[in-house]
Amino acid sequence: MHNAIIKITNLRLRTFIGFNDEEKRKQQDVIINCEIHYPADAMCLNDSVENALNYKFITKKIIQHVEEGRFLLLEKLVSDVVEICCEHEKVSYASVTIDKPHALRFADSVSLTLQKQCA
Repeated sequence: MHNAIIKITNLRLRTFIGFNDEEKRKQQDVIINCEIHYPADAMCLNDSVENALNYKFITKKIIQHVEEGRFLLLEKLVSDVVEICCEHEKVSYASVTIDKPHALRFADSVSLTLQKQCA
């Protein structure tokens, strides 16, 4: 059995994230990295589009959710994106890391990672 791993790397989006007044008024940059695991036997053997995981569809759902949302906590945002990655019935595992650049004065970013066994 083949295990396929799709990685979405450095998806740069803007959203409202945080709970202080400035964060609630002004969108901030976030950088999203996802790793999505699924069985790839049928795809590898048949080169069949129907059996492949549509990562473009997943990415569009992530973009829409992040850009249209408002989040108080980074944990909630990451949790939502993990759930989007796990929506497809073939996905067995997802890991999502989201960076919030310039969240701390002397750091490049603050990030949070959540992992989930899906199906």
